[in-house]
Amino acid sequence: MQLLRLAWALTAAAVCFLLLLLLHRQVLREGQLAAGTCEIVTLDRDSSQPRRTIARQTARCACKKGQIAGTTRARPACVDVSIVWTRQWCDMTPCLHDEGCDLLVNQSGWTCTQPGGRVKTTTSV
Repeated sequence: MQLLRLAWALTAAAVCFLLLLLLHRQVLREGQLAAGTCEIVTLDRDSSQPRRTIARQTARCACKKGQIAGTTRARPACVDVSIVWTRQWCDMTPCLHDEGCDLLVNQSGWTCTQPGGRVKTTTSV
C-alpha cells in the first residue's frame, strides 16, 4: 500500500514538473528574452539634414548579473558593466570588423570610421 502511494506521489510530482516546464517555455515565447540577449524595440531615422542621418534606436535586453545593455558589432548586446562605468566604449567592440573605433573627446560616445572615410558617431544617453 505504501509503495502504491509513493508511486502516485512520484507520478504527480513528475506531472507537475512537466506542466511547469511547458508553462515556462510558453512564457519565454510570449515576450521574455533569454538571459544575455537583446532585441531592437524601436528604430527611427531622420534624414532631413543634408549629408547627415540621425538614427535613434531603443533596445530591450535581459542581461546577466554584472552586465548591462551596450553595443557589440553595431548590434545591441549585453556587455560588462565596468565598460559603462569607466566610459571606455571601444572595449565593448561597438564597430563592425572593418571599422576603427575612437572615443569622443568628452567620452560621451564613440566614432566608427569605415575604410572609405565615412564616420558614424554614437553618443550615449
